[in-house]
This record gives sequence, C-alpha cells and structure tokens, in this order.
Amino acid sequence: MTSLQLFCFIVFIISTLCLMHSYVFFPLILDLLSSSKELIDPVFEETDENLPTISILLAVYNEEKVIEEKLRSTFKTSYPIHKIEFLIGSDASTDQSNEIIRKYAAILPQVKLIEFEGRTGKSGIINRLAELAKNEIFVLTDANVFFKESTLYQLVKRYKNPEIALVGGNILNRRFKKDGISLQEKSYLSRENKIKYQEGLLWGAMIGAFGGCYSIRASYFAPVPRNFFMDDFYITMHALENGGKTLNELDALCYEDVSNKISEEFRRKVRISIGNFQNFGRYARLLWPPWNGRAFAFWSHKVFRWLGPFFLLLMLASSGYLGMKTFFFMLLFLGQVLLMLLPIVDTMLKKLNIHVSLLRFISHFYLMNLALLIGFIKYAKGVESNVWKPTQRYQ
Repeated sequence: MTSLQLFCFIVFIISTLCLMHSYVFFPLILDLLSSSKELIDPVFEETDENLPTISILLAVYNEEKVIEEKLRSTFKTSYPIHKIEFLIGSDASTDQSNEIIRKYAAILPQVKLIEFEGRTGKSGIINRLAELAKNEIFVLTDANVFFKESTLYQLVKRYKNPEIALVGGNILNRRFKKDGISLQEKSYLSRENKIKYQEGLLWGAMIGAFGGCYSIRASYFAPVPRNFFMDDFYITMHALENGGKTLNELDALCYEDVSNKISEEFRRKVRISIGNFQNFGRYARLLWPPWNGRAFAFWSHKVFRWLGPFFLLLMLASSGYLGMKTFFFMLLFLGQVLLMLLPIVDTMLKKLNIHVSLLRFISHFYLMNLALLIGFIKYAKGVESNVWKPTQRYQ
C-alpha cells in the first residue's frame, strides 16, 4: 500500500467513524449512561406562592394564521396569570397579525405589542423585548408552537435549583403526511428531544434548546449579536459558558406543525446551518477539554453532525481513489453514489404519488446534509442580514 493509499484509507475510516459516532454511537452511549438516572432537582410545587414571575418573549412576522391560537393556548394556563407578562414584537408585519394582537391586548393587560417599522430579524426583536422585560424568568417561543395548560409551570418549576440557567420544552408534532417530509421531521425531532434530555440529565449540558419553546433565567440571558442566526443555540451556549446548567424538561409539552414541503424545510435548514457555523466559531473554546461532559456532548451531538457533508465528501473521494485499486472500495464507492442519487429517485416517485418511507428517510438525510453544506458556503461568504421569512404554516 502506497503512502497516498494509506492516507486515503485513514481519511475514509476517520470520516466514517465521526459520522457514525454522531448519528449512532453517541445516542447509544447516552442510552447506556442514562438508563438508571432521573432528574431529582428540587422543584417548585404548582401551588407554591413563590413561583417566579415570567416574561414571555415572542417575535412575529405575518403570523395571522396562528397568532390567535398562540394567544389562546398561552393564557389557558395553570400558571398564575398575575405573574405573567407577554411581550410580542411585530417585525413590520403586513397582514392582520397586529390587529389580532391588539384585540387581545385590549382584554388582557399582560399582552403588550411592540411594533417595529422596518424588518429587524428575530434576534434583534428578542434582544429588544428582553430589555423591556421585567420578570425573573424569560420564556422564548414561536408563534406556531402551542402550549398545554401546564407548559409554563413545567418550564419554570426547576428554577428552585439556583444552578439551573435554562430549561427546554418538549415540542411534539400534531400531524404528519406521507406525501412530504413531516414524518421524517417528526422522527428527527422526537430523537432530538430524547438526546437533549439525556445530555441535561448526565451533564447538565443540553446542547441547544429548541427555539420554539424554552425558558431562561433573566440573569443568564445574553443579547444575540447582529446578523446571527440560531439565537436559541447562542443563548443556550452562553448560559453553559457562564457556568449554568441547561436541561430539557420532557413534561413541558407543547405542539407544533412540522414542515411537510421539502423546499420549505430545506430553506429553513440552510438558515439553521448558517447559524450553526456562526456559533461554532463563537463557542469553539467550549470544545476543550474533549473529555469534559459538556465538550463531549458538543462534539458528538453538534460539531460532528455539522461537519457531516464534509465527511460524506471525504468518504466518497477517498473510497473512489481506493476503488481504483481494490474491488471492495469500488463497491463502497458505487454504494455511496447510489445512495446520493436516491433523492432524485424519491422525487420522481413522488410525482407519481408513490411514497416509500425508507427511501424518504435516506433522501431526507442527504438533502439536509446538502443544506448544511450550502449554509457553510453562505456563512463563509459573510452574513449581511438575519431577517427571516417564516416557514409556511398549515402545509
């Protein structure tokens, strides 16, 4: 074996192991380590007079289809109403969102609408709302995420432990369709919720809350830098960087309709990818020492996954070169090429109204890695604005 062949062999093995670690080995390790553990932190009782006051922060842009249900679900709560304020920042909405919010604000003094004249971006809206918020705990949420009666309590109960800085919610999906990718997204989010819970259980280090629903102590909140995407990840990692514990509370249930259109979800994943690499640069120092539980989770759950498209390309290139020398690697190379072509096959079958679940899962994996790659390229070119267009509702 020549030195170049040896190098390609090592590249192939390392790339394969890193990819397998993030998607297969790490979840198995979490299952093994957490099998006999449970969260035992002291909690506030639901009837406790000392329950903290909360400020709900919500950025909206043209959310007329969901904002009324959002308001109804928020105030149909077991949490003491007098301990809640709901600050809504409208990012120059042009539909009926502002009128609907004003209607509720006239009835509920807890609701306050802050209108922004020009597009600002979600993080800029949240930063401003946090400046205006008066209470001990912030709850950050999205317009299309709907609460159960106990959600706010469940998001807040663990703050009796002063070490807790941030608590993530458990977002469930109400429906899915076979003709799109909502089933694949539902499965992905369910798996992610479990991983996040186990990270918090083992190390007090949930690596990134779901932005649709989480709470944070006001003292741990950090304004998100201008033009940063993934404000939820930035805020979570800032809390960890400053010594706080981050958890995922599985009893903090809320509901969201997941994307069903591949094009919509692809666009969203590109935006998420840009934010991933922004945060990678900002919080790279938390990756050392790698044997620390927080760093191990960061490497395993996030960084290896963000680098997934590069591992896939390295596997393809190294096996392609080795395939010119050995039949075994030629088979591996051809197998990878076949898998990468499956999204095209899936698209063609979809046009014929044929939906194969396993094929859609494989297609989903490769398309989301493509979104990661495109997001990296956009990040490398420089980000001029984080103004967002919401994912289409009720697809």
